[in-house]
Amino acid sequence: MAQDTGHGENGDRDRSPEEAALSERLGSLDQRLSEFRGRHIKTEQPTGDSGDGAARASAMALGFRLSSELVAGVVVGAGIGWGFDRLLSTSPFGFIVFMLLGFVAGVVNVVRTAGAGQNKRGDS
Repeated sequence: MAQDTGHGENGDRDRSPEEAALSERLGSLDQRLSEFRGRHIKTEQPTGDSGDGAARASAMALGFRLSSELVAGVVVGAGIGWGFDRLLSTSPFGFIVFMLLGFVAGVVNVVRTAGAGQNKRGDS
């Protein structure tokens, strides 16, 4: 080990200024990250889990709303298609067409709702 230390000092002399600057920047970054982590942990602890739990509940509610809008669009489209097939005796075609239309309507509703939520967050 003592031989490695002596060799390391010679290696430091052989280092380019770019490598020394990079090493210094890396040390500075490590120090700033440690300070940031310390501040982040300190600020998170006093608020408790109530804010985090509320955020999770809100995100889960939005997820259920978006998924239910997509599923509802497909189900309603399939139901209308099945009804047209029964009335007009066009067995699979009405079901397929209206199910695809229901899927498109569901995706449009999801995109519209998700976009509206982002606009609210961006404005405040």
